[in-house]
Amino acid sequence: MILNVVILALVTGERIAELFLSRRNTERLLARGAREHAPGHYPLIVAVHVAWLAVLWWLAPKQPVAAMWLALYLLVELGRAWALMTLGQRWTTRIIVLPGEPLVRSGPYRFVDHPNYWVVIAEIAILPLVFGLWGVALLFTVLNAAVLAIRMREENRALKPPSMRRN
Repeated sequence: MILNVVILALVTGERIAELFLSRRNTERLLARGAREHAPGHYPLIVAVHVAWLAVLWWLAPKQPVAAMWLALYLLVELGRAWALMTLGQRWTTRIIVLPGEPLVRSGPYRFVDHPNYWVVIAEIAILPLVFGLWGVALLFTVLNAAVLAIRMREENRALKPPSMRRN
């Protein structure tokens, strides 16, 4: 039980720290002339992530921990760190675009579009499996896929040059 609480506390702390980092980066980008795109979907993303963590806090503390899934989750976290470090001050939890800035094509962005979203997909699915919560993994994978479909469509639209955008 103590290990479960430590895992959940670390994940929750990571998410809270990321919100502070995102806010700081957003403020810096906006001060440089960046613009937020499609903010209407953001509350859905927040709701899914908060509900995911709340359900895990409710169900996971008394479950056995599967070491293999935990190791895989930690490996996925390395991918998260790589994506965030590659974007640096351009990383936010919102769609913030600084006109004239080229797309990032280094780090994991050399290999795949939206690597941070692939990490999020893996996290949402894998962390419940650490605690044997297959139903939670399935439910939140589906909910996350729905909000990420909106998010990725809007982000792709925002990242296109203005001459190529359809409103």
